[in-house]
Amino acid sequence: MTAKPKHELWRVLETRDLLVAPPWLKVQSQRVGLPDGREVDEYYRVTLPDYALMFCEDAEGRVLVLRQYKHGVGAVSLSFPAGTFNPGEDPFDCARRELMEETGYEAGAWRALGRYVTHANAYGNAAHLFHATNCRKVAEANSGDLEEMELLLMTREELFAAAADGQFMLTSQIGMLALVTHPVLGKTMGKKV
Repeated sequence: MTAKPKHELWRVLETRDLLVAPPWLKVQSQRVGLPDGREVDEYYRVTLPDYALMFCEDAEGRVLVLRQYKHGVGAVSLSFPAGTFNPGEDPFDCARRELMEETGYEAGAWRALGRYVTHANAYGNAAHLFHATNCRKVAEANSGDLEEMELLLMTREELFAAAADGQFMLTSQIGMLALVTHPVLGKTMGKKV
């Protein structure tokens, strides 16, 4: 195995806000210094709210899936329960709240799967992933979201078929499906919360 090169961080020399639309969007232009001494005058950063994304299974192993219109892709897509943080909200508290709001379910056990940034160069936002098990319905869904949501209970085989058919249109959803169901990653990732 060859030695890995030493990677140095870029230095942010200046930041200018170009568009600020709280709480949904911030666009910035940064002047950055590269490790080799070069400077880039306009490096753009886009910041969206961080969110929790959950892979939730009931006692029979069926997965809670939402079918809803997603305006960013202009189509109906399958997705897992998710939602953005309220100001000062902890990722786990957000996950529990969003699960209840979007589905009316609560979980018997939770496992945190990590924090992942959605766009490597512009930032975008961070997804905090969770795997919830022994979910049970305790209330009616009341998300207050703009989207109409249809709750489906799907087996893993049905999820894989839907993914192969292109019914999941968001990278984060396919990543979550792979992370939880992969024979190695699904068993070794995360910690109980």
